[in-house]
Amino acid sequence: MNALGLFIEILAYVLIACIWIRIIFSWTNFDPSNPIYGVIHEITEPILGPIRSILPRTGMFDLSPMIASFILFFIAQLGASLRG
Repeated sequence: MNALGLFIEILAYVLIACIWIRIIFSWTNFDPSNPIYGVIHEITEPILGPIRSILPRTGMFDLSPMIASFILFFIAQLGASLRG
C-alpha cells in the first residue's frame, strides 16, 4: 500500500501542476499550436471537461480548475494517508 499511496499522491500533485500551467497559459498569449500547450491540454481536459459540464455557467469565469484542484488535493491527501 505504501507504493500505491505514493503513486496516487505524486500523480495528483502532477495533475494539479498541469492545471495551474494551463491557467497561466490562458492568462498569457501562449500559442495554442505549441506542442507544450497541446500536451497540457490533453492531460487536463479529461479532468476539467466533466467538471465544466456539471458546473452552472458563471459568465466569463471558469471555476472548473479550482474545483479540480480541490478534488485532486483531497485525492493526494488520501494517497498520503495510505502511505501511513
